[in-house]
Amino acid sequence: MSRSGTEARPGSGTEARPGSGSRGWLGALPLLAFFALVFGVPAIVLVAGAFTAQGRPSLANLSQSLQGGYLTAMLGSVRLSAVVALLGAVLGTFLAHAIVTSRGTMLREAVLTASGVLANFGGVPLAFFWIATLGNSGVVSGLIGLPSGSLYTFWGLVVVYLYFSVPLMVLAMAPALDGLRPQWREAAANSGATTWHYWRFVALPVLAPAMLGGVVLLFGGAFSAYATANAMVGTVVPLVTLKIASALTGDVLIGYENIALALSLDMVVVAGLVMAIYLPLQRRTSRWLH
Repeated sequence: MSRSGTEARPGSGTEARPGSGSRGWLGALPLLAFFALVFGVPAIVLVAGAFTAQGRPSLANLSQSLQGGYLTAMLGSVRLSAVVALLGAVLGTFLAHAIVTSRGTMLREAVLTASGVLANFGGVPLAFFWIATLGNSGVVSGLIGLPSGSLYTFWGLVVVYLYFSVPLMVLAMAPALDGLRPQWREAAANSGATTWHYWRFVALPVLAPAMLGGVVLLFGGAFSAYATANAMVGTVVPLVTLKIASALTGDVLIGYENIALALSLDMVVVAGLVMAIYLPLQRRTSRWLH
């Protein structure tokens, strides 16, 4: 008697070949080797170095990474990332809604294409772009009377980070806004619901996972950014990525390489928490997109 209705029948052409299941993983062997080499080896070196002080196993590096200037830099990165994530989420959501509800197909395609490009525009070129525009000798800063040094502050860095965070939020929210069916608004209107009631009890609960997932995504992007901040503010704004670079290169003190590895491990923990929040939200959002 058959044990399952879906069991392959002999001669049907769907039965697995003997031994094919045990050899199936061989096809993924190059990818596994690549991940082991690119991610596994650095991760092992990072963890081993973070827990080693003066050649012996120790928690001193981790303890020191959460004190004094290192803790200030970590909190500065978290604060900067939180502000960028919240502002970017609000601005990106409104912009995505304007694009999705617009009647111009070309405008929608142009904005989404530009968002795809700008979301990946970062590093030193982005810093140069803003310095040339709003720096002390920038093209626009003199026209609007911008005080000297305004760009090289915490809020100046927030503005620069929003330049690639808002387009990223547009890309994250546009599919979710497309998932709002017109029948839901019609049903709400037929039931006597106002526009506010529709957004409060129908649209926002549906969009909430995508919005929260976008916030987490923007937070992670701003938290790990380095080149733009290094080119713009240097040590003026304390950030953990700049502290790691300083400790690794020995700009101020030498022999602090393992402190840098401990700071990197702290960032990995924060990134892991971010992904732990993002992935369930992303899976929940995908239910409304199909």
